[in-house]
Order: sequence, then C-alpha cells, then structure tokens
Amino acid sequence: MKRILTICLCAGLVAGMTSCNDFLDEEPKSSVSTDQFYRTPAQIQSAVNYLYRKGAPTYESGTGAYYGTHSMLGGYLTGYFDSEYAGQEYIVAQSKSLTRSASLVSGQLDNIWDDSYQAINAANACLKYGPEIKGVDAKLMAEAKFFRAYNYFYLVKMFGDVPFSLEPYESAENMELSRTDSKTIYGQIVKDLKEAVADLPAGAFYENANRITKNVANTLLAEVYMQMSGFPVKEDHYADAAAAAKAVIASGKHNLTANDDMGMNSAYNKLRTVDGLPEVIYGYEYNTTISSGGYRPAWAFPNSFAAKFAITISNNNYGLVNGIENMYDASEDLRYQPNQFFHWEFTFPGDDKPTKLGATCNWYFFEEEALFETGKAEKDVNIFRYPEVLLIAAEAIAQSSGVNAEAAGYLAQVKARASLKGKTADQYVSELMSLSKDAFVREVWAERLREFPLEYKVWDDIIRTRQFPTFSASNKGKINYVNVIGAKNGNGATFKETDLLWPLSVNELQRNPNLTQNPGY
Repeated sequence: MKRILTICLCAGLVAGMTSCNDFLDEEPKSSVSTDQFYRTPAQIQSAVNYLYRKGAPTYESGTGAYYGTHSMLGGYLTGYFDSEYAGQEYIVAQSKSLTRSASLVSGQLDNIWDDSYQAINAANACLKYGPEIKGVDAKLMAEAKFFRAYNYFYLVKMFGDVPFSLEPYESAENMELSRTDSKTIYGQIVKDLKEAVADLPAGAFYENANRITKNVANTLLAEVYMQMSGFPVKEDHYADAAAAAKAVIASGKHNLTANDDMGMNSAYNKLRTVDGLPEVIYGYEYNTTISSGGYRPAWAFPNSFAAKFAITISNNNYGLVNGIENMYDASEDLRYQPNQFFHWEFTFPGDDKPTKLGATCNWYFFEEEALFETGKAEKDVNIFRYPEVLLIAAEAIAQSSGVNAEAAGYLAQVKARASLKGKTADQYVSELMSLSKDAFVREVWAERLREFPLEYKVWDDIIRTRQFPTFSASNKGKINYVNVIGAKNGNGATFKETDLLWPLSVNELQRNPNLTQNPGY
C-alpha cells in the first residue's frame, strides 16, 4: 500500500532528508532542536507521520534475514519457535535456553529501547507544541497519543518499570531519568488511548488513508486492559476490555474474512496475499518502490534453498519446534493444513514434483513474486486483526460476567472459520456454553495461540496469565496450561520469575547512572 508510506517517507520526516532512498540512514526530527522544528502545521504533520515508521509498529514487521523481528523474542523464550541462525544470533540462542546475558544481548535491546524512546520523544514534542500552532488538527494530536501509548506499552511489557516522561528532551538536563512504576505508566497509556479514541475518526484504517482510527485505538486499549487485568499489575479491567472490544465490533467496519475454499482461496491465504481486508484493523505498510518488506518472505524457507530465490538469503525464521504443532488437530483445523499458516513441501518453478523442506515452515510469510522475481516484499504486515477483538471480548466477558451466549458467540466465530468439518458457530456455541468459566477462558487462550501463531501474541499471554502452554502428541488439539514459574520450556529450560522480564541494556545502564538492572541479570 502506498498512501501513508508516500507521506511518511517522502515528506521530510527526517533531518536532512532529500530523497526517499536515504531515509533510513538519517536522524529523525526528534533529534533536532525544537527551536528549528515543531513550529508549523507541516512540521507537526511530518513528525506524526514519522511515528508510523518508528518504534513499536516496526517490531511486528522486521526485515532482518537472521534475527527476524523483535516481537519474535517472546516466542523464542517459549522454546516452541526457532531460527536456523540461532547459533550466531546470541539473543535467539540465549532466549531458547533461558540464559540471557545482558552484555551479549545489549545490541538488540538498544535498538528496541532507543527506537521506542525516539518515538515517544517525537510524540511528546508534538503534544507539547502542536496545540499552540494554528491549523494543527486534533486528529494529529490523537495519533501522537496513540503512538506514545503504543511505545510505552511495549516497553513496560518487555522491561517492567522504565523511565517515563511526557516532556520532550530539549536539553541534557532531563535525559537521565530513573525508572517509574509500571502501574503509573499504564495509567498514562490508558489516558492517552481514551483521549485518542475521543478525537480520532470512526471507520477502518484502510478506509482512512491508512491512518489510525477509533477502532485501531480501541483495539490497543482492549489489549492494554487485558494486560493490566493480569500479572504483574493485577487490576481488574476485564469489563473495560470488553467495552473497548465491543466498540470495535459494534462499528460494523470489520469482519472475519470468509473462506471461498479450503485451499488457496481460504481466508488465511487471503490474509497472506491481500492488503486492505476488513479483517485487518491495523497494518504496517510495505511497498516495493518506497519501503519493501526486506527478507520477510524468505523466512518461509530453510537456508538450504536460498539459491532458488531472488532474495539473497532464506532462513526458516520462527519455525515451529518441540511439539507446539500438536496444538492443532489436523483432522479438524484448516489452519494446520498445508499452505495455510504452514507448509512442509514446495514445488519450485521448473520442477514437476514438490520438494520436502525438512521442517515446519511458515507459509504465512510467503510472497511468490518477491521470492522468485523482484526480491522485494510488498505485502503489508497484519498487526491487529478482528479475531483478536472477538477473542478479547470473549475472554473479558467471561471474566467479568461469566460464560454467556455473547462470549461464546465471539469465540465460536473464530473456531467455526477454521473448521474443516463445516461446524457452524451455533454448533460451537452450544458446546462452549457447557464449559466452566476457567475452562472457557483457557479455550480462549488456546484459540489465541492457534489463530495467531505467527503474529507474536504468545509471550504477552504468558506474562499476563502466568500460565504456560503444553502439548501432547497423543492428544492433538488439546492445550494444557501449567504455572509458568517452574515449568520447562520447549527446550527443557526451567522458567524462573526473573525470566519474565528482559534485562536492560548494559550500554543504557552505562549511559544513565540512575537506572538499575532487572533482578537476575
């Protein structure tokens, strides 16, 4: 998609930028003195546009061949996902074995920390100076609040208490901040998102020139409320989460993509290949001429096949291992059929029969034209999808009001679309209504895992529920949950309390003497 990309990347987002070709190599406007910037509506517009391409949204997309994307890190901690290049990527290898050394993973953690705070700083500057400038639209301020909230949410989930400020850095005096209690930060995240919802336009992201809408902000707000309701905050916001999710549902702008068949015209293949579907509430844009998706399609194949592609390297990144595939009953679930979310063999151009890949590889990342012709990915990355809203509503209603027909109906919709046997949502509802609240909630967790295996939701669910999923080859389709502390991950490493947060970068600790390291590192 081009609409917001062209604005974001070609409208002076970064200092000294003169063309689209060099935007990644330049310093963001957030590093320019406010005496020079944040003085006109056009400058505020450019700074807000920059937020679409910086910080938290980029962690879902990622373009690296070896390491993938930052949001994969939680999956590596579970031991149920792997990368062929774990041997050279310390952060992947040490995540799998739960032996993270702050010094060895500081490089990647610096990227997350620095990019998030650069985005927060730009948002803070917009929100400080924007209201003073005649002609600045309130919707721009709402977008800045959304992205500030999004980046702080990512940081507190990953690191716990972090430095917190609502003022832009305008001198060196306020840059060495101590850590702020995460509950305080969550309070501001909620405030920002509620205010953003009030001022953002209604409708769908793709109908709004690919800009943030009420539905996008409400989806993030529902996620935040769910996270706050679990560990470590433990404040009951389930009713609030249900309200935010139901606001998205009631908008009528989003729906589940239908299966035209159970093959290449399934909903999951449409989601893989088509931009702008009503199911996608928020996406990260790519385009071959302005900003391509890098190596993302090459994550769909083992490295041994790299010579076959226009992209120079491939890597079975985030491939399933150690039994997680048993979360599906392949006789009942479309998502575990070949060429849906995953694939195990492929017929390469010029071949007359398929080649075994030797691993469970991720079909959801596959882009044929990028791999075999252009070498440039252009499929947008789906960040928030409508099934997540349905599943949040189902769990939140069950937690706040008990298992009722509404909660069961939302969960049933997601399950029915994946049914190979043609079971309807009504049939699922009758089964789900018989479950206890605890059993129903666990079924929602299980469905989240089955629906979003490649969209990096698993670790957020583990840290908020303190429950770890386990699987059995003899009882496929059944997911059991055990307390994460003391549980063994897929690689046999035992979780400790201190494994649930990431260390702060050693480099950041050296730069800021007011910071303290997380326990265990």
